[in-house]
Amino acid sequence: MVSVSQAFGDIPAWPDDAVEVGRILDAWGVKGWVRIQPFAADPQALFSSRRWFLKPPEGNGPRRPAAAGTIPSFLKISQVKRHGDGVVMLAQDIDSRDAAETLRGARIFISRSSFPSVDPDEFYWVDLIGLTVVNLQGVTLGAVVGLVDTGPHSVLRITPPGADPKSEAAERLVPFVGAYVTDVSLSDRRITVDWGLDY
Repeated sequence: MVSVSQAFGDIPAWPDDAVEVGRILDAWGVKGWVRIQPFAADPQALFSSRRWFLKPPEGNGPRRPAAAGTIPSFLKISQVKRHGDGVVMLAQDIDSRDAAETLRGARIFISRSSFPSVDPDEFYWVDLIGLTVVNLQGVTLGAVVGLVDTGPHSVLRITPPGADPKSEAAERLVPFVGAYVTDVSLSDRRITVDWGLDY
């Protein structure tokens, strides 16, 4: 009998541009499928790559079976598809419900380079984190530390220079819409906004 961690042969090196995109919730069915919780409303990254890298759950993740053993660091994906309002996946060498349950709680990472390309005026959140935000007057408002999805649009969470990035009280919130965002330059790592210091 071969263990899950032994079944994958040569395991590729962990990618330098790995991005956490979801986690495995539980087994789905009896043939090795698992249910996925994507971290994006449009989980295209999960569909674009057949190479998923895994890390064990952190903190209060889902309970794993007592005899689950070690979560493999890499999966080759056979199929991934939408199911209802979620996503389900089948990996090579995971062919039973018991094997699928050993993956419960695993955090899913995918190489950023394998994400599907987007239109020139669209951006992945991960690409905006850390960019410097300046206004039209050339004043630096801070750096993007996160985004909030409000439904109709996203909102940039910006921490001013010198402020504690964990302090929400110091944050500026700027809607990520054309009325306020005049330019995004990933190469210069800068976002220009029409936003005053007193807003």
